[in-house]
Amino acid sequence: MYTLFVETNFKAQHQLSFEDATQEPLHEHDWKVCVAVSSEQLDKDEWVMDFEELKCITESMLQDFQGQKLELLPIFENRNVSAEIVAHTLYDQLAPELPHPVRLDFVEITEAPGCRARYAP
Repeated sequence: MYTLFVETNFKAQHQLSFEDATQEPLHEHDWKVCVAVSSEQLDKDEWVMDFEELKCITESMLQDFQGQKLELLPIFENRNVSAEIVAHTLYDQLAPELPHPVRLDFVEITEAPGCRARYAP
């Protein structure tokens, strides 16, 4: 099994809500994104896929997040936009964009140093 990782980032705000109807203050993070893809075999160029292609696909998904309050984006409508939800949402967006037979292993989001969430089905 071969696995590739690409990392990128975006800046965005969020404001989590709690069960007791309170909210944390609106704040911004420099969100770090790590995407891992794999394949059992290499393609004709002897790679899983081009690093730059994977990074471009990932960054195109993140373009709408840049500089935004995440809760206001339609993709997160009625969601509490935690790092877990960002990871899951990005996973769902990225998976269908990958060439066959490349498989998306996980999306990992680092919200702050030492604080990260990973989604893998």
